[in-house]
Amino acid sequence: MKRKVVVGMSGGVDSSVSAAMLAKQGFDVIGVFMKNWSEDFGHYGCTWAEDAEDARKVAKLLDIPFYVWNFEKEYYEKVVEYFLREYKAGRTPNPDVMCNSEIKFKFFLDKALSLGANFVATGHYARIQKSKIKSQNDNLKVKISYRLLKGADPAKDQSYFLYTLKQEQLSKVLFPIGEYKKSEVREMAKEFGLPNHAKKDSQGICFIGKINVREFLKEKIKAEAGEVVTTSGQILGMHQGLPYYTIGQREGIGIGGSGPYYVASKDFDSNRLLVTNDQNDPKLWKKEFTVTDVSWTDKAPKFPLNAGVSIRYHHPDFDATIDNDDDNDKLRIIFDQPQRAITPGQAAVIYQDEELLGGGIIDKVE
Repeated sequence: MKRKVVVGMSGGVDSSVSAAMLAKQGFDVIGVFMKNWSEDFGHYGCTWAEDAEDARKVAKLLDIPFYVWNFEKEYYEKVVEYFLREYKAGRTPNPDVMCNSEIKFKFFLDKALSLGANFVATGHYARIQKSKIKSQNDNLKVKISYRLLKGADPAKDQSYFLYTLKQEQLSKVLFPIGEYKKSEVREMAKEFGLPNHAKKDSQGICFIGKINVREFLKEKIKAEAGEVVTTSGQILGMHQGLPYYTIGQREGIGIGGSGPYYVASKDFDSNRLLVTNDQNDPKLWKKEFTVTDVSWTDKAPKFPLNAGVSIRYHHPDFDATIDNDDDNDKLRIIFDQPQRAITPGQAAVIYQDEELLGGGIIDKVE
């Protein structure tokens, strides 16, 4: 029997080529558009209707079944409410990490498997390497292990968003374009004759699109104005509310003076926004922080661990030492060299060369 794979089709080039590749390889392919947002929650530039139609056209060309699955309720509860809760607490969350963790590789994956699929596939630039290992603790019984690797295209690698995936999930997931560069994927889209081969890459928050985050937050979170103060103590003006700013931010601070200014920290006790016009200000560059909500793709490694750590999407993984914190539910990470704008709420993702080992959420920066 053909192996059945449900492909999450966003209407973009990457997921469309993924579906086409799998169909060509002989899989029984089903296309699904995940509707996770609608105008009921506010428009905010969301183009779900157009994207769903683009996905439908590709499915028709490939002659595969196509469905729309509605996860709006789950998305709002698991992603949007988390997003707002974190900002309200003064942190800067990454909603795309939560979207992948809770929606794509939980609700979507579970539904696909419950309907008889063998796998789900997406257009992520990441790779899964399957290998056989002999278990020393189980009479040398052969065990299948799955390693999550960076995408072959460094400029498009999306493994950062996938650090919460575990062995069971990795065994059921396919990333068909992970071995290719974006330029090659574009070329394949033309060769397959896909109607969306020239469509621009989507930007912004997962499934919502490119939005003005501050305006979105202002509608949802009430915050008090306060002073904007330099790290040397000079008052420059007023901020609109601490939750609306993030560490390292340059644009939209709204103050004059001998800038540009960067957000160095947020003092919730005094309701002050601390800024600096010195890009080398030590308050902007830190080495040490703790991580909560730790997740490993396989067994936890032995500590202390020397590995690369990425503190935001497209941030290189710089050398660091990782160890258990005094609080056993946390990790303590110390970079070899200070890094700019380590931001509470963002994901810290741990790599050993090309392999993603795991990660967690940045908690306290010291």
